[in-house]
Amino acid sequence: MPNHRFTFYLLITAVSACAQTEPVTLPAVTVYSSQVANQEPSGSFAMPVSALSYEPLVDVQARNLAEGQADVSIRGGTFENTGFSIGAVPIYDPQTGHYFAELPVTPAMLGAPLVRTGVDNAVSGWNATAGSVAYAWSPIRTGGFASVGGGDNDLFHSELYAGYVGDVKLLGRRLAADASVAHSESDGTRPFGDSNFTRYNARLQLANDVSQTDFFAGYQEKQFGWVNLYTPFNTPETENLRTMLLALNHRVSQGADGDFVEVGAYYRRNIDNYQIPAFAYSAHHTTWVQGAGVEGSVSVADATAVKYRAGAVADDLQSDKLTAGTYHTRTQVYAGVVPEHTFTLDSRQSLVVSAGANYDGSNRASSQISPVAEIALEQKTSVLKRLYVSYAETTQLPTYTALNSPTGGGLFRGNPNLGRSISKNFEIGANGVVQDWSAKAAVFFRRDNNLVDWTYNSALPPTTARVANAVDIDTTGFEVVLSRTFHSVDFVFGYTILHKNANYGSAVVDASFYALNYPDQRLTAAIVARLGSGFELRMDNEGRLQQPNALRSRNDDVVLSSLGLYYAIPQVKGLTLSAQVDNLWNTYYEEVPLVPGARRQFSVGATYGW
Repeated sequence: MPNHRFTFYLLITAVSACAQTEPVTLPAVTVYSSQVANQEPSGSFAMPVSALSYEPLVDVQARNLAEGQADVSIRGGTFENTGFSIGAVPIYDPQTGHYFAELPVTPAMLGAPLVRTGVDNAVSGWNATAGSVAYAWSPIRTGGFASVGGGDNDLFHSELYAGYVGDVKLLGRRLAADASVAHSESDGTRPFGDSNFTRYNARLQLANDVSQTDFFAGYQEKQFGWVNLYTPFNTPETENLRTMLLALNHRVSQGADGDFVEVGAYYRRNIDNYQIPAFAYSAHHTTWVQGAGVEGSVSVADATAVKYRAGAVADDLQSDKLTAGTYHTRTQVYAGVVPEHTFTLDSRQSLVVSAGANYDGSNRASSQISPVAEIALEQKTSVLKRLYVSYAETTQLPTYTALNSPTGGGLFRGNPNLGRSISKNFEIGANGVVQDWSAKAAVFFRRDNNLVDWTYNSALPPTTARVANAVDIDTTGFEVVLSRTFHSVDFVFGYTILHKNANYGSAVVDASFYALNYPDQRLTAAIVARLGSGFELRMDNEGRLQQPNALRSRNDDVVLSSLGLYYAIPQVKGLTLSAQVDNLWNTYYEEVPLVPGARRQFSVGATYGW
């Protein structure tokens, strides 16, 4: 294949050239996120993680395909440093962060993912020290879509979504409902990489101009396999995940100053059956989580508002392998208050000062109070819109795989003495508009104490795949996101540079699977080119200069691309045909060290929307 850096340069050059074509009509492609080009994967139906694969501020590290099993990291964090929330409540898996992104919800029911970092993550995230991803429940509209597709490796995928808003009102609000069913199956791009996914969703909604109440029920079953899925023994492994989610959420907007209150509750059950057939090894885990929370913002005086939140999360684990720890149930509580005051400097400038604290407590660990502070200069100018400096602390408790795995042997060695991780983040950032380019940039320094990492020690028996260790690690980084819409081309560009210093104390660490698996530099480019006559070209690109890792077999520097061509048939309103390819260059890259990367995947499909 061609030189990676040269190929990426040609892609960007080609986009600039296309920007001068005539404006055309936008084809009917459902948009789940404006930060990426291709809204659906080639190898499966769309899941919430699909729109994160090429997101500039998110690093998705997939096993097989992202919709199978994907670790999601932000700002060089690990798969367990990233939190997820829908509406007012954070949703997580207490067994392992590998399943944090297991959200059995069609993206058609959600808003675009909002990536929270720094103060935003401290104020609205939970149990996440590097960053979090937030989704809102979308308003229901009468309409829907049906899609079907297939491709090489015996791929088949389909999805049906329909929403209806009734004429009858209940308590002065309209009653609406939507539902979705999706299925996909494939032999996989590598031997023993077959997958079979099914998802069912239903939702009721009561809404008016200022409030929205959602009740959701979802179930998802995923069966998939991969060589070296979690171990380095070069043998096939399989996983069967069955996830159920029930959620209730209510949000009310209060006035023109941005005041709101949002409350929610959820119940989540995740069943995990993991097997290594060659070793006759199997592990069965079931987790239950119940959570409830409230968050909001209220104006208490002229130019003064208070952001607040509170909640509780209770979990339970049943496992035939995670039995070596000291407990398998846990309750966590959290609360936070952050007042904010705006000082008007003149007709074009204001200074916004906020300062507060969060409280995190648990019946299984000591509590922690974490300060949050930010000073921001906001301007009504054509270039610099906002300049800020901030400091925020966040905390996190370990999951049961790290706490309850045996310490003296087995595939995964845990540590029941792992405590609360504490992260301290300082950053300076700005956003604005430069020559019609929207820009957002930040320089940050994050210090993580007692961060949980999984490491490799060559002195241990070869039957041990990895060991849970605490690490103190400093991360320095710079990130920038640029976007612009031309007449016929949309462009989103992201760049991140990271540097880390790690201290594992007395632990023997030959290599790190997660904390030190990060890109020194990462470049993303999302391109949407409207070609005319109903055609649209969508391309996502990621260039990585990866930090060398002793566990990775080859290719620290790579370019990964996904390309899609869509055709909205003029004679049939709502019908769009598509052809898509993931891993366009068929690049071999181990997103997680020792885990083989997926090969190129082709697919074609048709979507009819009404």
